[in-house]
Amino acid sequence: MSESKVRFCVRCGSAVIELEKFGAVRPVCPACGWIYFADPKVAAAGLVEQGNKILLVRRLNEPQRGLWSLPAGYVDAGEDPARAAERECLEETGLVARVTGLLDVLSGAEFKGGADIVIVYRMEVTGGALAAGDDADQAAFFERGALPELAFLATRKIISAGE
Repeated sequence: MSESKVRFCVRCGSAVIELEKFGAVRPVCPACGWIYFADPKVAAAGLVEQGNKILLVRRLNEPQRGLWSLPAGYVDAGEDPARAAERECLEETGLVARVTGLLDVLSGAEFKGGADIVIVYRMEVTGGALAAGDDADQAAFFERGALPELAFLATRKIISAGE
């Protein structure tokens, strides 16, 4: 049985049924043949370094509230993931930063409802003033050897790769 919450066809409104289609059990409309394919959630994150320090934000919301992560968030439909990383950095830290390169693409949702794919970019600060915002209640630079408790495996993986 699929974990989908889709119960009705978006095309004709008929109740869907669960059928094996394209290698998985999916909601299928018996009236018009529409098949629901779940799209992955994509997030973009930025690694901002100044010397031996890394920019982190403390999470204001669950999951992992109170723990620290790279500035990151979901990519909006139609949004370039690099621009999403820049947007999230500004929203969460007050810093204007630009993407300078791709670091990694990580897969596998760590939490139910979390990102299935995390695209991580290297970024450099070009302006702004450090001030937490959006879904972060603190933003700060930390020495690699004195990091706070980190929220996500993706953050730990990216930081440890740079050591």
